[in-house]
Amino acid sequence: MKIERFGRGLGRHVSVAVVGLALLSTPAFAQAGAPLLVDVDWLSQHLKDRDLVVLQVGARPDFDAGHIPGAHLVTEDDIARPHDHSNMQDLMLELPSPEVLRTKLAALGVSDNSRLVVTVGANQAVQSATRVVFTLDYLGLGDRTSLLNGGTAAWKRAGKPTTTEATPAVQGTLGARATKNVVVDAEFVKSIAQRPNHKLVDARAAVFYKGIEPTMNGKSGHIPGAVNIPFSQITDNAAMISRESVAALFQDAGIKAGDSIVAYCHIGQQATAVVFAARLLGYPVVLYDGSFQDWAMNNRGAVEK
Repeated sequence: MKIERFGRGLGRHVSVAVVGLALLSTPAFAQAGAPLLVDVDWLSQHLKDRDLVVLQVGARPDFDAGHIPGAHLVTEDDIARPHDHSNMQDLMLELPSPEVLRTKLAALGVSDNSRLVVTVGANQAVQSATRVVFTLDYLGLGDRTSLLNGGTAAWKRAGKPTTTEATPAVQGTLGARATKNVVVDAEFVKSIAQRPNHKLVDARAAVFYKGIEPTMNGKSGHIPGAVNIPFSQITDNAAMISRESVAALFQDAGIKAGDSIVAYCHIGQQATAVVFAARLLGYPVVLYDGSFQDWAMNNRGAVEK
C-alpha cells in the first residue's frame, strides 16, 4: 500500500511505501542478530572486536570529559534534517535522506559489517540514544545495533576505563541497502481506529497527555484514541532498562500480545524510548515521526483530554 507521507515542514512531502502494521510480523522488528540491549560487561569483553563501532550520543564537553575508549561522538543534529527554528511548522526532528545518513555514519567509521553499540553520554537523556538506535534501524542496520544499558554513566560506575583522547577518524563504507518501514504519517495515524489490534501510544509526560499543560499551536491533550506510556518510565533513576518493568508498563496501558504499536511524542525524540521498549518486548512498532508538532502545527486533526 502506497500512501503520502507528509514531510516535516510546510508544503514539503515525499512519497514513500508504508506497509500496514498488521502485515508486519514480529521478527521483522525484533533483533535477529545482535542483542538489542547489552550491559557494560558485554561491551567490556567486546570493546576490541575488529568490527565494533561505539557511538556516544550527546554534547562535545561531556564527551571530551571522558568517554569509552574508541567511541565516536554523534549528535542528534548529525542525523536530522536541518530546520528553520523560527518556523514551528518546520518540524524540529526529521530523518534526512538515506544518502545523507550513510555519508554521516560512514564518516564515523560505520560500514556494512560494523557491529554497533550506541551509548548515551553520562549527562544526557536516554531518548537521545534511542533516537540514534531508531535511525540506524530505519537505515537497515537494526540487526547490527545495540543500546548500552545505563549508558556511559553505567560504564563509569562499573569502574571501566575512559579516555579523553580523540578517536581517530576511520572512513567506513555503507552500501545502499533498503530502508525499513518504521515511519508513518498523520494519515496513517488517523486510520488506526480502523486497524485491528493497533495501539497508538503517546510517550509524552502525563501533564501533556491529559492536557494539563498546553503544547503547540494552543492545543492541549492527545491524539484521539492514544494511550499514555511516558518515556521517562522506560528507564529507572539510573537510566537502566528492565524488560520486566517495561512489560508491566505496556500491560498497564492495555497493550496485549499481538498488538502493533504506533508511538508519538512532541517532536519524535521521546517516543523512540517507547519504540525501543516495544522492540525489546517483540512488538511490531513504528514511529509517527512528525508527532504532536506535525499534528498540532499543521492541523492534522482533533485532540482530546
